[in-house]
Amino acid sequence: MRLTVRNTRESDIQGIIDLCLAVYPDTPPWGEAQIRSHLAVFPEGQFVALDEDSGEVVAMAASLIVWWDDYEADMNWRDFTEHGMFTNHDPDKGRTLYGAEVMVHPGRQGCGIGKALYQARRELVERLGLLRIRAGARLRGYHAHAATLTPEQYTRQVVAGLVPDPTLSFQLKQGFIVLKVVHEYLRHDPESLGYAALIEWINPAVAGAEDYAARDRFALR
Repeated sequence: MRLTVRNTRESDIQGIIDLCLAVYPDTPPWGEAQIRSHLAVFPEGQFVALDEDSGEVVAMAASLIVWWDDYEADMNWRDFTEHGMFTNHDPDKGRTLYGAEVMVHPGRQGCGIGKALYQARRELVERLGLLRIRAGARLRGYHAHAATLTPEQYTRQVVAGLVPDPTLSFQLKQGFIVLKVVHEYLRHDPESLGYAALIEWINPAVAGAEDYAARDRFALR
């Protein structure tokens, strides 16, 4: 497959909706109004991956900039994204790129597409001089271990490489670390049972020793 990663355009909206239905068939997809809002407030932070031969949208990533002091780490996805509209985007004060969504078509996973999207995000952070990327990593595999492990125990085992998680294990390979486990991040998600790991990648081009020290104080161990 020949792949192109670029910023999202209005012409990609239906393709993104179709992708959502393929990835989450039992969940309402991103709506047209939401995607248009993303493009209006922060077009640079929205990406799609296209199959060059078919023109199909095979993956997408959506993000916004936030001033982290406006939020608590335990807040949920709706709070961080203003119900998916990104109207809380704050490029004037914010130093954190918040990763609201990354999804890859089920039939195209394992081809390096997700890695390409994360690289596009890192390049955006570097270009804008932001301090970091943070996101809620949905603990997709937790439902299979919920009878024997707490969410924190499960996450520690994933971090240690003892248990694979379809989402978090990939993100750890992209250089993220886990800060904590958030309860009720996605309340009605049957795979994660609502739990997510708050993850962080620090931009080495602008971070100082104090930024790494602050991260390490909060890192999940």
